Amino acid sequence: MAALKKIQTSGSLAGVVMVLLSAALFAAKAVLAKLVYRQADMSVIEVLVLRMLYALPFYAGMLWWHWLRYRRTRAAEPGKPFFPPSLLLPAIGVGWLGYYISSFFNFWGLKYISAGLERVILFSYPTLVVVFGALLFRQRIRRHQVWALLVSYLGIAIAFAADLRQEAGAHVWLGGMLIFACAITFSFYVLLSGRLIPRIGAGLFTAVVMISATAGIFLHFVLTGNHFGQLLSYSAPVHGLMLLMGVFTTVVPSYFVSAGIRTIGSANVAIISSIGPMITIAQAWYFLQEPFGWQQAVGTLLVVAGVFWVSRQAAGESR
Repeated sequence: MAALKKIQTSGSLAGVVMVLLSAALFAAKAVLAKLVYRQADMSVIEVLVLRMLYALPFYAGMLWWHWLRYRRTRAAEPGKPFFPPSLLLPAIGVGWLGYYISSFFNFWGLKYISAGLERVILFSYPTLVVVFGALLFRQRIRRHQVWALLVSYLGIAIAFAADLRQEAGAHVWLGGMLIFACAITFSFYVLLSGRLIPRIGAGLFTAVVMISATAGIFLHFVLTGNHFGQLLSYSAPVHGLMLLMGVFTTVVPSYFVSAGIRTIGSANVAIISSIGPMITIAQAWYFLQEPFGWQQAVGTLLVVAGVFWVSRQAAGESR
């Protein structure tokens, strides 16, 4: 029994470490994007294309691995398809919503606001999941969730006001609205994917979603008159930053999160991931020299507290 308990504890610790690493890596995405914008006059769609070009081989490899595993096991279940045909279009649509449309809003907004404010606004998406879950799927909103919503949006308002005084007002408003649009679309992605993943499987779903989002981004790129050769004109340091963004802030943390959910549960993952905005702000202060005053600190803590409150209650209810 003691040995079994030790194994379970070490597994939980490994899950916590993986989720912390994923939070740190996801948090670095906004900082890398700001560094790219400082070094090159890149359009939003160019950033998205380069990010997914570097990430695509890994997701294609994941899809191929699932196909090989399906071929080895299909004799045991001869009638089972590789991917449920009725769920293919919904999965593609969810992929476009979460990692094409939402990502476009995200990188567009980062042109106008600080990386720290971006993460504070974007991190409101768990509370939006609560709201839209109630509106669309009649999920009950509890009293603690209402208070968490109020606390989170008070925090966003305080952090937003600080940036509004430091930057050009119109740009901050535009950037803030774009990032909030990103949070809205990503919250829909979370809600809808939660209904598809149990029927498809997390790994296969992730591969199909990311590849379909990449196809949408590439199509957008070509239809707006661009060509892939133009991406070669950017310097090696820019491509190095995009490689880091594509692999280490996209692919690697997505695997860590999946492993963390499998080990310690989604509610606990949400609680630990609450550290994300604070990591982004620290990185932005160090790498981008973004200002960090008492208003940013208070706003961030309120948003984190609101999300932590919702997630902690969810963890308690799931036990």
